Amino acid sequence: MKVLVTGHQGYIGSVLCPLLLEQGHHVAGLDIGFFSDYDFLPPAEGCESLAVDVRDLEASHLEGFDAVVHLAALSNDPMGQLDPALTDDINHNGSVRVAELAREAGVGRFVFSSSCSMYGAGSAAGEALDESAPFSPVSAYAVSKVDAERRISALADEDFSPTFMRNATAYGVSPRMRTDLVVNNFVGWAVTTGEIRIMSDGTPWRPVVHIGDISGAIAAVLSVERERVHNRAFNVGRDEDNYQVRDIAGVVAAVVPGVEIVYAGTGEPDKRSYRVDFGKIRRDLPEFVPRWNLEGGVREIHEIFSKVRLDSELFESRHLVRLRQLEYLMETERLDPQLRWLRPGAPPSRQRA
Repeated sequence: MKVLVTGHQGYIGSVLCPLLLEQGHHVAGLDIGFFSDYDFLPPAEGCESLAVDVRDLEASHLEGFDAVVHLAALSNDPMGQLDPALTDDINHNGSVRVAELAREAGVGRFVFSSSCSMYGAGSAAGEALDESAPFSPVSAYAVSKVDAERRISALADEDFSPTFMRNATAYGVSPRMRTDLVVNNFVGWAVTTGEIRIMSDGTPWRPVVHIGDISGAIAAVLSVERERVHNRAFNVGRDEDNYQVRDIAGVVAAVVPGVEIVYAGTGEPDKRSYRVDFGKIRRDLPEFVPRWNLEGGVREIHEIFSKVRLDSELFESRHLVRLRQLEYLMETERLDPQLRWLRPGAPPSRQRA
């Protein structure tokens, strides 16, 4: 299968593309390069790459592909707070544009990287939510995913088949590492300070999933008949990996020696609290076999952070925190406030850890 991955240079894309190549797919990538100047680890063998903003995409860019995997987005809640309207433009309208152009170009399969954060405040009582649960988004990022899913689903027909992957909160090691995700963040604090800092009362529920398993789920969707996944949504993760935030901290503290858990915020509960039911993907897509649990993933992250001798400066730097990178690119006049490159060759020179 000939597959185009948008956002292929990012946190998930730099893990997904090598997997798809290993499975025999012909893989090309599309990425505007916001985060391409720094490799936390040596990247795996790359794929063909096109530097195009999803807001400027044309149908001609997508002709000849059998499938598009759409990862490109402003990728977490703090970045959504930077400019909610911009998040809507890129994550919602930009995603719909990619889907519309894919259908126009004759692309048969469209895999949309969505999020369990759409359930938002939906399970304050602790019940597990399946794909039929009502949405209750509490951030611009989550709202953008709700709106994009709704409009892309309406495009489905006998020739265009979207699938929606509602990923749990991602964690794990990537060549384009992030420390602004809860598991990675807790391990980073533990390694660099000997503390794990919880910014809420620790009670909110979060499902978590390793990026290797997110990639495996996408690969599984591409491997099966379209009828099995046509215009369907799947929560991506494992039932066993629904955790309260304080329990995630406990797993990290059990792996990293000598760590203290500190409640560093206001002590108020986070509005975002959702447990998720992953029974549908387990039943209906048995080709997806999760390979990671939280303890194993924490050990992986700890080993890599120790190997590269992660310090506080790098841990909190723009290289590993997405919002700080975008702010840096704007402050240095590489990007304008709408996150468009101001001059050719604007991305900084590539660096390595």
